[in-house]
Amino acid sequence: MKILIVEDEKELSDSIVSYLNQGNYLCEQVYSFAEAMDKVSFYEYDCILLDLMLPGGNGLDVLKKVKQVSPSTGVIIVSAKGTLDDKVTGLQIGADD
Repeated sequence: MKILIVEDEKELSDSIVSYLNQGNYLCEQVYSFAEAMDKVSFYEYDCILLDLMLPGGNGLDVLKKVKQVSPSTGVIIVSAKGTLDDKVTGLQIGADD
């Protein structure tokens, strides 16, 4: 399974990758909005772990792009930004959790 981790905190991203590598998942990491948009525009992933607060942009815009180019890709939002409005918006756009 190919997973994209979109998380601007490098230590947290590395920790997620370390854990997932134990399960033989293929992980790629990006740390900014621009990098995430490039990856989702040109590559396909089985699942994306997505932070909402990214340098250079909003993770919800990344989610919109993912669902536009690859509607079947699973997206899990992992974010400290936990307001109810953000959760509802993310689910409405197409996040799985």
